Amino acid sequence: MSAPPLVAHEVTKSFPDREGGGWTPVLRGVSVTVHPGELVAVVGPSGSGKSTLLHCLSGLEDPTSGTVRIAGTPLAGLSGAALARLRREHVGFVFQSYNLIPSLTAWDNVALPVRLARRRVRAEDVDRALARVGLSERAGFKPAALSGGQQQRVAIARALVVERDVVFADEPTGALDTAAGAQVLALLREAASGRRAVVVVTHDLEAAATADRVLVLRDGTVHDELSGVSAAQVLEAVTRAAAKV
Repeated sequence: MSAPPLVAHEVTKSFPDREGGGWTPVLRGVSVTVHPGELVAVVGPSGSGKSTLLHCLSGLEDPTSGTVRIAGTPLAGLSGAALARLRREHVGFVFQSYNLIPSLTAWDNVALPVRLARRRVRAEDVDRALARVGLSERAGFKPAALSGGQQQRVAIARALVVERDVVFADEPTGALDTAAGAQVLALLREAASGRRAVVVVTHDLEAAATADRVLVLRDGTVHDELSGVSAAQVLEAVTRAAAKV
């Protein structure tokens, strides 16, 4: 039986304070297991540690303590090259800022991670990824000629062009209008299938309500875990967390 796409145990993260005389804890022992085909949303009040958690889970930040495993491989102790290789082979990223290369077309932006992994670019794979996000006719356009929603869909196609174990999305609808955001959410919902899982950090409660599970963070800990809930119930949980009830 294959390992879960993502397992984190007692993850902590502290940063040096501005005065330089101590450390400020941001994560205080977060544990989570994400299963194949699962969409997990992370929500919480501002400053609760959502983005820091995503960065630690994805290998963009080293935890202060605790363990993270992606596809069964522990991140601790990996060299920079080994960690970069693991991310290329097992992890996809979708960010609020899109992170597209302005000088490349949509097609070439989607093909980029395949080239960076030094694999042969199969045109049919790139074409299929763009078709999945409804942008076949925009393949030759550069980011400046695309709307925000279209750029985000290119970013999703880039994350899905090769099979990954887990896709991390950090506020993927934050810069989008309601209609474009709903389209992006539907694509991420669809992406959580087979052996691939999706982890979304979001302040969009409608987005969170589409997830299989919702983790509510407060002061760097998992304050609540919900499943099968409405946006109103997510709001209630976040409000409780903000009020420290």
